[in-house]
Amino acid sequence: MLAIGFQDVVEAARRLDGYAVRTPLLENALLNERAGGRVLIKPEVLQRSGSFKFRGAFNRISQLTPEERGRGVVAWSSGNHAQGVAAAAALLGIRAAIVMPSDAPALKIENTRSYGAEVVLYDRWTESREDIAKAIADERGSAVVPPYDHPQIMAGQGTVGLEIVEQVAALGITPDDVLSPCSGGGLVSGLATAVRHALPDTRVWSVEPAGFDDAARSLAKGERVSNEAGHSSLCDALLTPTPGALTFPVMKELLAGGFAVTDAEVQAAMAYAFSVLKLVVEPGGAVALAAILSGKLSTAGRKVVVVLSGGNVDPGTFTDALAAR
Repeated sequence: MLAIGFQDVVEAARRLDGYAVRTPLLENALLNERAGGRVLIKPEVLQRSGSFKFRGAFNRISQLTPEERGRGVVAWSSGNHAQGVAAAAALLGIRAAIVMPSDAPALKIENTRSYGAEVVLYDRWTESREDIAKAIADERGSAVVPPYDHPQIMAGQGTVGLEIVEQVAALGITPDDVLSPCSGGGLVSGLATAVRHALPDTRVWSVEPAGFDDAARSLAKGERVSNEAGHSSLCDALLTPTPGALTFPVMKELLAGGFAVTDAEVQAAMAYAFSVLKLVVEPGGAVALAAILSGKLSTAGRKVVVVLSGGNVDPGTFTDALAAR
């Protein structure tokens, strides 16, 4: 039995109503011309906290009992989940401690603190963020809010897909493909749960950085595989070693496959989003657009939805992307 179903996503949408931003579905004539088809952009860069992560965090935290809320929450993240948890906890009046790598983008650390969360820094190469977070949780009795491998997180992220379903219906179209950035799989598994329930013939694809395409390779093999050590990527938000134990069965059941894009292709997509779409997108948030612009998926004569999952990018990283085009 899969970790979540369509009704879980519907219930998450009810909890998020009035809290999460219902991000629009955007269309651009120049992008359509380049793609040779119809491309619809789902800009989660406009979401509260700057990424889709707020959805899952709020869905999880809002279901805590009063006693659990009084003991606070703890999470670990390189940035976007951290900000999502911090923002959700602040809205609900709950104390939050977030374990973040010391080399995370400074903007993401600063933003997390700005919501009132306690930030605990660690060395990603020598320390375990999960062990640190679990030690804090044990000491304080705090509830853990994991970044992706939890049914409530997956269902919350799935509201991105539910909104897509409702928005394309309002436009009177059925997309051929939906492309989503993928790390541990919380977003793409939740999204696919909603999309494939309503639109069973629509293909859903994961997109990852080259060298960190564990989801694509796992889907191709039919079982979870891990990334090899020694790779690096600009996409700090998408560097998990292997798909989640709960997310992968959903992905295996519902996804058509996955793509990988290079850092150069990601930078080109970031620059295109800025100059043509007028959107600021972080590296990890731009991978699905990069897959379209680089021709990983044929879009000629097709209708495609692309998720831009986050926009929390340091000025230096963003300037480098603009300079590289």
